Amino acid sequence: MTDHSFAFYGFAFFGIILARYFILAGGTHLFLYGISSPSTINTREDESDRKRLSPPWKSIRRDIKLSVLSSIIFALAAASIVSAYELGITRLYADVHQYPLWYLAVSYALAIVLQDTYFYFLHRLFHHPLLFRRWHQGHHRSNHPTPWTSFAFDPPEAIVQSLFLVAIIFIVPLHFITVIAILITMTVWAVVNHLGIERLPVNFPHHWCSRWFTGPAHHAVHHRQYALHYGLYFTFWDKRLGTQSLHYDGEFADVNH
Repeated sequence: MTDHSFAFYGFAFFGIILARYFILAGGTHLFLYGISSPSTINTREDESDRKRLSPPWKSIRRDIKLSVLSSIIFALAAASIVSAYELGITRLYADVHQYPLWYLAVSYALAIVLQDTYFYFLHRLFHHPLLFRRWHQGHHRSNHPTPWTSFAFDPPEAIVQSLFLVAIIFIVPLHFITVIAILITMTVWAVVNHLGIERLPVNFPHHWCSRWFTGPAHHAVHHRQYALHYGLYFTFWDKRLGTQSLHYDGEFADVNH
């Protein structure tokens, strides 16, 4: 890997992260709200409900502004990770044969489970009255989330979230392929969780695995009922600690309960 300055990495990662956000969030939003036909919309909502639930541009602009700030913070974290690797003080590795190939899958699964646990308890903490207004309220200004909401975090929350990857590279040996896979999972999952069930087709694939993994139906409940559904990838901690809605069964739940 060619050594570059911290500023170079920061600007490069900012461009990559921001482009990724606009491509995924923008493309998904265009499909759901721009070119989707009536047959692709959840027919449980009548036409007046669909118009009412269409996100105002004021809300979208607010989400984009917060996402740009979050992208700056995530870029600085990524630049810190690469700079630390070049100094030889992390447990990142580039030689795929340094560990058995099966370790790629194991380390990925371990990192995802650890991140889900970290996020769950962090998320609950952010909802504490002493922290919510300054640390997490920005994300919840959208009662009906859209793909643009996926990275709309207040700066303090974005900083604390980014610390997970910064910390784990000093603890768990991770190949760069694994780190990229984690980042892709984070991005795609964040967009999926914020699709908004009102704009999804009624035949959207909600099946038994939705009881174990979060998704748009699961996370939509959280945006209406702040004391429920804090999970990132899995529903395990919500079930274990009593923050899972009794009305949620993995299908299109009644988000008002």
